[in-house]
Amino acid sequence: MFAVVAEEVGRLLEVDFTILSRCEPEGTQVSVGAWSNTDADVPFPVGTRVPLGGRNVVSLVVRTGRPGRIDDYGDASGAVAEAARGWRLRSAVGVPISVEGRLWGVMAVASGQEQPMPADTEERLAAFTELIATAIANAQVRMDLRGFAEEQAALRRVATLVARAAPPEEVFGAVTDEVGRVLSSAVTLMSRYDPDGAATVVGTWTRTGAAPPIAIGGRFQLGGRDLHTLVLRTRRPARIDDYGEASRVGVEMARKAGVRAGVGVPISVAGRLWGVIGVTSAQGQPLPADTEARLAGFTELVGTALANAQARLELRGFAEEQAALRRVATLVAGGAPPEAVFAAVTAEVGRVLSVEFTVLSRYGRDGTATVLGAWTRTGAAFPVPIGFQLELGGRNVHTLVFDSRRPARVDHYGQDAGPAPATVLTAGVRASVGAPISVEGRLWGVMSVASSDERPLSADTEARLAAFTELVATAIANAEAQAALAASRARIVAATDAARRRIESDLHDGVQQRLGSLARQVRAAHAVVPPAAEEVTAQLDGVVAEIGDVLDELREIARGLNPRALADGGLRPALTTLARRSAVPARLDVRVDGRLPDQIELAAYYVVAEALTNAAKHAGASEADVEVASGEGLLRVRVRDDGRGGADLTHGSGLVGLTDRVEALGGRLTLHSPPGAGTAVQVLLPLTAPSGEPAAAPPMRATPGPQAGEPAASAPPEDRPTP
Repeated sequence: MFAVVAEEVGRLLEVDFTILSRCEPEGTQVSVGAWSNTDADVPFPVGTRVPLGGRNVVSLVVRTGRPGRIDDYGDASGAVAEAARGWRLRSAVGVPISVEGRLWGVMAVASGQEQPMPADTEERLAAFTELIATAIANAQVRMDLRGFAEEQAALRRVATLVARAAPPEEVFGAVTDEVGRVLSSAVTLMSRYDPDGAATVVGTWTRTGAAPPIAIGGRFQLGGRDLHTLVLRTRRPARIDDYGEASRVGVEMARKAGVRAGVGVPISVAGRLWGVIGVTSAQGQPLPADTEARLAGFTELVGTALANAQARLELRGFAEEQAALRRVATLVAGGAPPEAVFAAVTAEVGRVLSVEFTVLSRYGRDGTATVLGAWTRTGAAFPVPIGFQLELGGRNVHTLVFDSRRPARVDHYGQDAGPAPATVLTAGVRASVGAPISVEGRLWGVMSVASSDERPLSADTEARLAAFTELVATAIANAEAQAALAASRARIVAATDAARRRIESDLHDGVQQRLGSLARQVRAAHAVVPPAAEEVTAQLDGVVAEIGDVLDELREIARGLNPRALADGGLRPALTTLARRSAVPARLDVRVDGRLPDQIELAAYYVVAEALTNAAKHAGASEADVEVASGEGLLRVRVRDDGRGGADLTHGSGLVGLTDRVEALGGRLTLHSPPGAGTAVQVLLPLTAPSGEPAAAPPMRATPGPQAGEPAASAPPEDRPTP
């Protein structure tokens, strides 16, 4: 179009040359159309860039924004005038080309004739410039529409990636590519701001396909005058129209990429500045004024993608955390030993919080903390073993939590860390967070997590730890309650046994002795009664017999309190006697070597006695099997009968009392008694106390036999156990 207009104007106005030029922002003009009335070249071929200035028709029109003429180029100046004189041009007329009220360029005609150009030349040129302006405006609209369509298509492609939850890295790459092509950028760079005052490149694009000035993953410190620093300081879009004025990182990047100008726009996620995306130009002129607004549409999509990804991560993390809490809670509810809970909770916390180390410690009264649970991400052994005592003091989470009774953190361990973490610090720990473990209102210990990363642990670490420490506290409280219950049961059982022995002793040393003495007195009285007093003699004989019966009953009660066979010979002979006297035929299999702790023997004896009694009295059994064996630190007792079944541990005092006795010794009693299929009672008793010492009790005292002078019993009554 420019070429056609230049030719038409030249022929119509009968001039030597016609030139159309576009004004550039940096004070130059670029030839876009030229014509000559000869076959010779024109002074300014298309594409020629000439600086404005001096006294010539083009500079005059640009300066005034109005038509201008020079009738004699003899005294003209500037680059345009020099070229005109070289072509022997004598006069020229120029008219501005305005597009949408803005000076776009100049159309000028020149002649080598002596006489000036006609007076109506400006007016006639104006008609053509209006057509040119309309054509340029239409072309600009078409270009704008095409650019808008391309931009909308690019935004849709990025939005599609965001909608299908593409990984952030894929979104970064797509956005920098789309932005670079749509905005005709020389280099497009997307970076994330880091807490340490640096920026990390997450996406790059170059128009030529050459390597970017900084590769993805590259980090650089902020400062000086560059787009990254300006956006960080202001939280607003920024531009540099001349990188000659940039400093530090900006200068280096511009030098590597040949950048002349740039625009940067912030990327915000949930109202927080996350990073920046920047586009640059290798041309001398600034980037278009609408660059910031056009970039904003892409940064909003990036922010949405990051927010969505963060939400997905948080949801996944929340689900993983809840699953971990459920697993620990299940252990706690199942009454798992504290050691198992400690191991599980440290592992779950470490995995959920993505830390290198997790430690669970208990505070002692001597100013130390004992490690009871530990986990490492690599699976390697923890720097200090379980049971290691950390000395409190200095600035570390163990000491801070102990002093404040509240959560504490150390974002960077220094020389004032104190003795506690000295060993752990050799493993590369840089930051740590600890939360107190409180049991029934008292500080019990601390759970801490540690990281080797230079960055502090996330701000919600304390709150997330609290949920786990509550479960640990519950497990500890349950364990302490169970221990207290077991100790209470043990005390009750021990007190019962002691009371039984005391009653036995009182019966023997008191009542039996007095009855024996009374029997001797009656016998002495019987000896002095005259033979004629037959009635008195008969009464005395009755008294002596009654005293003997009372003594027999007392001996039977005493033997029931503490079986003599058990006290004298141990479990094997006591059970043999019990099986022989059982009302239900019982097969006995005892595999026990030597004596066992007194309380264990007594509990096993009572279990067998109660089971055989129930088999005879309630089950209607015809036979029973008794199996007793020791091994692997346990005594196993099993009594089975072929009775009617249907027994229940919750009914009757006998089995309930046995259960209490067994559990008081750290054992377990189980009952299997389906209706019509017999009953099986099984007991497991530990042969060592929880502390590792053999289970023990005050020694049982054998029931003494008749003392001198006591009436002899015809036969010892059957031992009847009374648990």
